[in-house]
Amino acid sequence: MIAKRNTKKLRRQLKSLPWTQIPLQDRTRATGHDRQEICRLKVCTVDDLLFPGAHQAVQIVRRRVHRKTGKISLKTVYAVTGLTAEQAGPAQLARLIRGHWTVEALHHVRDVTFIEDAPPASDRGTPTRLRTGNTPRAMATCRNLAIGALRPTGARTIASGLRRAARDQTRSLALLHLT
Repeated sequence: MIAKRNTKKLRRQLKSLPWTQIPLQDRTRATGHDRQEICRLKVCTVDDLLFPGAHQAVQIVRRRVHRKTGKISLKTVYAVTGLTAEQAGPAQLARLIRGHWTVEALHHVRDVTFIEDAPPASDRGTPTRLRTGNTPRAMATCRNLAIGALRPTGARTIASGLRRAARDQTRSLALLHLT
């Protein structure tokens, strides 16, 4: 679990661990989206965290360089896992975290493009039909299908791909190879 800003006490506890004394255990380089990224990972075994069942704490320092502007950004992320050091070493934890970020990227597209996390439309706070029963799961599946079908088309953004597909009903069927 990534310790985000809504877990202030856990984040503070993770931040206070002796990271300067722990050697670097994994380093990965990636290039994409007009930037170069280096992720450095440190892992330590923990016992008394404010997260029940946590066995390891992780510190990830991401250094990004925007290739066009040269702007450098540095971000430190903390995480915890219930996996022991025997179950998952630093390299495997790095792979698991990268996999988690790909899921987060999909959720980001759904949140921004489809406004999935917006509050209910009603001023009274009553849930809309899309927030009851199995409807949220069904809509998430449909949205994932749309995103998955549009990504290989080379659309600049998912939103522009949706607009283009909406202008002609046969495009949607062609995207799904149903024509």
